[in-house]
Amino acid sequence: MSETEESPLKGTEKDGETEMEEENPNYSEELENIQQESKDDDTVAWRDSQEAEEWGRAEEEEEEAAAREKTEEKAGAAQQELFAEGQEETTVQPQEIPKPVISLERLTLTESQSVMSETSSETHGSDELKHSLPSEQSTSLSSQLEFPELAVASSEVGQPSSPEWQSSGELGENADQMPQNELGQETRDLAPEKGQRRQEKRISYLIEEKEVQPAASISEDSLVSTTTEDILFQKDDSGSMYPLTMTWSFGWNSSLAVFYVRDATQRVLLYASAHTVVIYNVFKNKQRHLQGHPNVITCFCISEDRRWIATADKGPNCLIMIWDSFTGIPVHTLFDSCPEGNGIRAIAITQDAKYLATISDAEIQKVCIWRWTLAAETPACTLDLPKEYGFQYEEGGILTHSAPLLTEKTFNKHVGKFSQSIFHLNLTQMLSATMEGKLVVWDINRSPPFVDGPPAIAPTSLSLPYIKPCKLVHLQNESITVLTTVDSYIVTGDAKGHIKFYDHTLSIVHWYSHFNLSSIRSLSFSKTPATPPTERSNYPPDCTLKGDPFVIRNFIIGTSDATVYHLTADGTKLEKLLVEPKDAICAISCHPYQPLIAIGSFCGMIKVWDYERKKYLFSRIFEKGVGVQSLTYNPEGALLGAGFTEGTVYILDAMSLENETPVPFKYSRSNVTHISFSHDSQYMATADVNFTVAVYRVKVKSGQRVWEYLARLRSHHKSIRSLLFGVHLDSNEPRLLSLGRDRLLIEYNLLRSYRDHLNVLDVHRTDQGSHPTCMIWYPPLVKERFLLVSNSGYKVKLFNSTTKMCRKTLLGPVFGSPIEQMQILPVKTAVELQKRYLVFINTDKVGLQILPVDGNPHKTSAIICHPNGVAGLALSYDGRYAFTAGGLDRSVLQWEINLSALEAAVSLGGEDLTPFYSLVSGGREGKFYRELEDYFYYSQLRSQGIDTMETRKVSEHISLSELPFVMRAIGFYPSEEKIEDMFNEIRFSEYVDTGQIIDKISLPDFLKIYLNHRPPFGNTMHNIWKSFDILGYTNAKGEKAIQREDFLKLLLTNGEHMTEDEMSDCFASLLGLNPEGWKSEPAASSVKGSEVCYEEELPDEITAEIFATEILGLTISPEVRQDPTVSEVVRNI
Repeated sequence: MSETEESPLKGTEKDGETEMEEENPNYSEELENIQQESKDDDTVAWRDSQEAEEWGRAEEEEEEAAAREKTEEKAGAAQQELFAEGQEETTVQPQEIPKPVISLERLTLTESQSVMSETSSETHGSDELKHSLPSEQSTSLSSQLEFPELAVASSEVGQPSSPEWQSSGELGENADQMPQNELGQETRDLAPEKGQRRQEKRISYLIEEKEVQPAASISEDSLVSTTTEDILFQKDDSGSMYPLTMTWSFGWNSSLAVFYVRDATQRVLLYASAHTVVIYNVFKNKQRHLQGHPNVITCFCISEDRRWIATADKGPNCLIMIWDSFTGIPVHTLFDSCPEGNGIRAIAITQDAKYLATISDAEIQKVCIWRWTLAAETPACTLDLPKEYGFQYEEGGILTHSAPLLTEKTFNKHVGKFSQSIFHLNLTQMLSATMEGKLVVWDINRSPPFVDGPPAIAPTSLSLPYIKPCKLVHLQNESITVLTTVDSYIVTGDAKGHIKFYDHTLSIVHWYSHFNLSSIRSLSFSKTPATPPTERSNYPPDCTLKGDPFVIRNFIIGTSDATVYHLTADGTKLEKLLVEPKDAICAISCHPYQPLIAIGSFCGMIKVWDYERKKYLFSRIFEKGVGVQSLTYNPEGALLGAGFTEGTVYILDAMSLENETPVPFKYSRSNVTHISFSHDSQYMATADVNFTVAVYRVKVKSGQRVWEYLARLRSHHKSIRSLLFGVHLDSNEPRLLSLGRDRLLIEYNLLRSYRDHLNVLDVHRTDQGSHPTCMIWYPPLVKERFLLVSNSGYKVKLFNSTTKMCRKTLLGPVFGSPIEQMQILPVKTAVELQKRYLVFINTDKVGLQILPVDGNPHKTSAIICHPNGVAGLALSYDGRYAFTAGGLDRSVLQWEINLSALEAAVSLGGEDLTPFYSLVSGGREGKFYRELEDYFYYSQLRSQGIDTMETRKVSEHISLSELPFVMRAIGFYPSEEKIEDMFNEIRFSEYVDTGQIIDKISLPDFLKIYLNHRPPFGNTMHNIWKSFDILGYTNAKGEKAIQREDFLKLLLTNGEHMTEDEMSDCFASLLGLNPEGWKSEPAASSVKGSEVCYEEELPDEITAEIFATEILGLTISPEVRQDPTVSEVVRNI
């Protein structure tokens, strides 16, 4: 391990001299109690440090003078003028050359070397070291200075001559045992040669960098090093440059802690929401979001001074990020913290904020210690936790650990499962809380090294630490869920919502049990010490006979029901700060003309917010066991329809959430997934997970509008993806359509439906291979009325709303997964109707697309919103905001929409065909496009006859009948149904405007048709494997196969069946018996289909590989079994 250590001391500068202040006045006393080291060694080390400082200052003055002379010789009059300006700005003494500030990102610590430097730039009146990074290298994170030299010291400096065997406790001791009056220097007396090593340390630790540039060229200090605590909420958060910007987070991850970041004039909280860390100012009602994680945050922590926040996630490309809480800026990111991809399970930071400890989330967990202030990309030391308890000791940056097995025989009592462990106030013991209300007290001891282990070393600091259970204290009957310390107290929170305070002897001092809280999840105390009691104070009495005032800091309480409280100790005032859903959120809906959003949770809560003012308005909690699955406002905004997990349907008043019907409707036995109102609010339809559509309508009885049940029908045999009301073109009557995963688009006849009979008007199949995912009405950008349907093949299709004919197939957004839900962005003025936008969600992202859809990839933008899955989408009535529900992450995110940013991206992508050329290999000048041109013009020759002697007529179009042949020639093999869709798309492209049917196509139009219809990931083995898994059997080799006779029969009878002649002609071409292809030119010699002998040409048993390689002649990549959508997800993330 490197010998470089950061100084935990703060420095204030006065008259050019540096004065050091101790962070903890009792630090030396604690060291005596814990380490029991001799004062003589400390005295020697202190003298060494004083000598080193004097020696360093003398050498520093000489080197500064030499560097200044060199600089003055090279710099001209202009540079001298700039230098004078720099002096005026930074108030640097004229004879001084400012020392460089080393950026954290430029220093990487390795085992073989360490960078030693001191960066104490002396400026008058500077008190910013108080808030600087806990590192000797940097007071600025963004310094762009160039370093002509770096002092590199060998890792052998300060190392004993014998092999070093380092204990697990030594890492913390090395940081803690530094003398308080020594800056940038550590004293490790690990070997007898103290005098020699002290001289080496003087040389290596006191080498300083010299800046050869004039002071005026030095960049300003970074925002991190110069900021104050208030700057985070002083930032202007308007004018985002992105199409979608997160502006608010409703809900929080109550499985994690909530921290008290600021107090006094500000009350600032820190908590996690999905993949974002939220810093929430309660008094100002503002949020700041720390975004950067691709996965849901699984753990985070904050330093003792509330400055540095460390966050970690779990999933692919997991990250560890360290943030500055004053500015919200990420100061360091660890990218490969868990190469196995399991993520981080737990994280902790030391009191001096120099070290991070993480535990991976894997079967064999790895403990890592990170020296993040040195910008190290690899851990300083690691340990793979063994599956069995025991003691493991290894060499080479490997942590040691002690894990004695604790059973009921240890204390002859039941211990229970551990919930949390902390260090005792005296630092010589550990405390572990259990779910049985007990506390295990561990002694931290040191013993000589193992007999069979490494050779014994004289200094006691190298003895191996181990823990030993010494006491089992039964504190209470309730499970202890939180265990922490504050000031001189040990604090517990339990499953019944009680908070108890104990002294160092574990005697009860005070408790809070009258608040009726749910199970305590976290306790976080204010950084500001409690004010001493006065005559006006109202502190509660403690449990002693004297009844002294119980003086404690204010603190934040997080409970299991997702509620956050603030307790003011003086007066015992408990305030609710956050009351959020504790279970999954799948239902959200925006009011049609007011800035209101309704949020429904599986815990049975419906909560309504004013999303403009970020203010909670009202809520309703339904009976236990009833979860909200779907929510929808009616077009007038007076009613709110709610579908529940057990099949109940409520119609509620939108402003009070009171029932509009005497009793709720209960015509389903399963989750009600969809609710939709007709445009006139006369009908309401619901769909459930049992593939059933139910319809309700309004009847006037005794002069009052009353909702009643009409009928229900199990119209689908797979899950219903969309339920949509519309309006008939020739009347104002509503129409109802449903779309299922069974590829059926069904329209119902509401006028002919009656009680218990829902009439079906027509049924149409939307897809052949892919299944549909959602459906909406396409905005009236053209004269024809369309339904827009998205499918699992990353395509969107336009269907004529009357005939249900597929009029267009277009490439949809390709961001790792197909579209799951989509909505048209509302507009406020008639001018905005000329250009419309589509908002969509897929598995984990929310996106924005410019209409009309044409396959241009630059028209689409998306961002990760809920890594564990998006459950719902809603849009504000004015089109300014989009809202996404995160399902299991219990959050709803508000996104501000910036259309000008998306338009700018489209303009940068080019016009006309330029964006489409980038979708083909090589672009416009590539080999593929050149071949396409050749095939296109060859098709003209073919249509006119190969052997004709007449004058050739060359044009820019080919006949429509030639389209499938050119498609197959360039590697796209559409089915007959897809070919028919292409024909219809081209034939009727101008029919509504001109009344003409088109029978030819140009090369640019052909390219668009090809790009929009082809598979988005090319030819893959995925679908072939899937077909063989369904149709085949497992042969002797364990492969899926089909017998030759069955294979031929399937081709003749299933799917788009073929005639025997067609099948024979195909095999003749595929097997090379007909070199010119199926239905070759008359002049070409060919083998007739009847002459093909299948027994000779085809094997008895056909597998997927044989079918793809030997029959179709395709080339299989090594990763044939990989789902292309999975690889696309990885690429996008």
